[in-house]
Amino acid sequence: MAEAKKIKTALISVFHKDGLEELLKKLNEEGVHFLSTGGTQTFIESLGYECQKVEEVTTYPSILGGRVKTLHPKVFGGILGRRDNEGDREQMAQYEIPEIDLVIVDLYPFEQTVASGASEADIIEKIDIGGISLIRAGAKNFNDVVIVPSKAEYSVLLDILKQQGATTTLDQRRMFAERAFGVSSHYDTAIHTWFLNSGK
Repeated sequence: MAEAKKIKTALISVFHKDGLEELLKKLNEEGVHFLSTGGTQTFIESLGYECQKVEEVTTYPSILGGRVKTLHPKVFGGILGRRDNEGDREQMAQYEIPEIDLVIVDLYPFEQTVASGASEADIIEKIDIGGISLIRAGAKNFNDVVIVPSKAEYSVLLDILKQQGATTTLDQRRMFAERAFGVSSHYDTAIHTWFLNSGK
């Protein structure tokens, strides 16, 4: 397989948990280590799987009412570190940064919150920061990382896992990266549109 990469550690941070069970089951069968936060971690453990808290890696708790959970060099270093770059590898070892090979994100439902007629304060809290940053980081480093940017892509990864085990090709990772930037572009456009219209 061209530029095949093995998935060993997955960071999972999702708003919608539905549709995730079968994917987690397959990843667990493949021996993938789970890393997560808050409600997603609780959900993973409720299914009987071991899941390491992101806080154990970063040594920082979730702060500011959950506004800051994953935004930390040990998380983003683990995603953005280039596996074939000696300097990156040395720094990852120096700062005890774990390699994160798979990132699964499902963003806060901004558009649905706007459509529901929610207050401006509630809408603003549904502007996802950590999730969108994880998507962009995973997509940027598609050479080494698989990014699943929404629940719409869960089944795509599951099909790959069923066919190939926990291994992906460069073309597959690039495909996920392309979809990831599509998700982030759509999300930011929705936020921009709301700001344009809400100020009038």
